[in-house]
Amino acid sequence: MPTPPSFKRSPQGPLADVRVLAIEQYGAGPFGSLQLAELGAEVIKIEDPSVGGDVGREVPPFASGGDSLFFQTFNHNKKSITLDLKSSAGRHLFEQLVPTADVVYSNLRGDVPERLRIRYEDLSHLNPAIVCCSLSAFGVTGPRRGEPGYDYIIQGMAGWMSLTGEPTSPPAKSGLSLVDLSAGYVAALSIVAGLHAARNTGVGCDCDISLLDTAISLLSYVGTWYLTEGYETERLAQSAHPTLVPFQAFQTQDGWIVIAVPKEKFFVRLAAAIGMPQLGDDPRFADFAGRESHRGELLEILAGVFAGSTTSDWIERLNQAEVPVGPVNRLSEAFDEPAVEARQMITDFQHDEFGTVRLLRSAARVGDYNPVPIPGPSIGQHTVEILNEIGISAEEIASLGLQGAFGPAGLDSPLEATRAGTQ
Repeated sequence: MPTPPSFKRSPQGPLADVRVLAIEQYGAGPFGSLQLAELGAEVIKIEDPSVGGDVGREVPPFASGGDSLFFQTFNHNKKSITLDLKSSAGRHLFEQLVPTADVVYSNLRGDVPERLRIRYEDLSHLNPAIVCCSLSAFGVTGPRRGEPGYDYIIQGMAGWMSLTGEPTSPPAKSGLSLVDLSAGYVAALSIVAGLHAARNTGVGCDCDISLLDTAISLLSYVGTWYLTEGYETERLAQSAHPTLVPFQAFQTQDGWIVIAVPKEKFFVRLAAAIGMPQLGDDPRFADFAGRESHRGELLEILAGVFAGSTTSDWIERLNQAEVPVGPVNRLSEAFDEPAVEARQMITDFQHDEFGTVRLLRSAARVGDYNPVPIPGPSIGQHTVEILNEIGISAEEIASLGLQGAFGPAGLDSPLEATRAGTQ
């Protein structure tokens, strides 16, 4: 059998030949394009200077001078140009950029891509292979396409909040904006799939991603149980799994641990590790069904045992017994986990306003490519550079600026806006 050719790794990243025009703001959209940027794609943010660009630039608590740590989190390794797409001059420039791009990506309300004319049917005459991706709250079709929506709202609508928290507490959201972040991953995956098809066929497409679709899809097996058998999962104490026992948080002398027993062998090991091997032979606890039926009795025994020693002691003992276990960490402890350092999940760059910015890498890994982080751009930082690349002269830039291509009257060109301190 012949030896397959080796994977050719590019120092610029596996997506180094991809250009994305991103009409994006806040979290979900920028997080999706960030995944592409960290894999080497050139992501060009198209920002409207009349509204100060991406609203993420103003998100507290660490915001200053049209920039913020929130913005840097989602927009490092990207470029920025200013264009008013609602003006004829701005549209003219945008249509000159589309043939140079592979993707037009947006996270606007579901009815806006049609109005801005950034769908495949609007742009295919300029670039037949263009992939147009819309990430919105409710999609570009359906009865709610024209409604705004945000992560926390979608967590409520999709049933997540009814599944989260203690049984006696009010419904609770996830501690993170997981709908936004997950939708960003879905958008990035859809774009890569669309690009793969377009490069094989020469024909692009639309990708229609929504926060609600994403949240509903992530109900996963809980959704299957309800849709097939009418079984509605309820909140259980201490973040317990709905059907597997024990699979939850337990309080120790000085903190909390999470124990998972998704296989029968783990329960036998757990029983031995806590000095109660007889639990493994007890007919009440002998299998998944028995442990679920006798959940209360088993958890009462285990709670008493785990309260008798420290978190570090239990982690050591259960790791030795090869029982899945982990501590419930604070952020400071999570970032100090040896595996986080070993996997090089924390990186940094120097920023004029914030000094050393330490932030997290994408979890996507392709070959041995290790991206070097670059600070996120100031608004419009790359406007002149990119327009020059496509043959727009300084005189044309000045003329188009007077026509409103770059936003407010009085800012005759990106260069003048830079001098005015607004880019």
